[in-house]
Amino acid sequence: MKAKKVSKSYIVREDILPEAILKTAQAKEMLTRGDALTINEAVERAGLSRSAFYKYRDGVLPYTRDDKEKITALTLILEHRSGVLSNVLNTVAAMKGNIVSINQGMPVQGVAVATMNVNTTLIRDVGALVESLQAQEGVKRVEIITQS
Repeated sequence: MKAKKVSKSYIVREDILPEAILKTAQAKEMLTRGDALTINEAVERAGLSRSAFYKYRDGVLPYTRDDKEKITALTLILEHRSGVLSNVLNTVAAMKGNIVSINQGMPVQGVAVATMNVNTTLIRDVGALVESLQAQEGVKRVEIITQS
């Protein structure tokens, strides 16, 4: 039985990569973002042949610095009134936070529980975010569940 060949991975600066590799990455990014709906459209816009795309597509992966992203999970108790959740979202955006996910339960006795995962990478002081949210009219309570 043959031993399976183990592939090595490398982190390489963009400026030293061959053009076909860069264009493959560009085409894959267009497909991921939805800027191109088909492989044909993506490779045409990137200026790449389909054969080159298929040759490199499985070997070209974007490097993301997930270790530097901070996600904070919050639970909020909100009054069931028009505009309360909208004000919360605007406050998060104003403080440079980005909502990753949000879930709001059915209101019971005039309040609803909402949970949000917020990318707080660009927020220097998450405590200040919590204080700003807590100060919003209609927000009864804000708690940090987890931070990563």
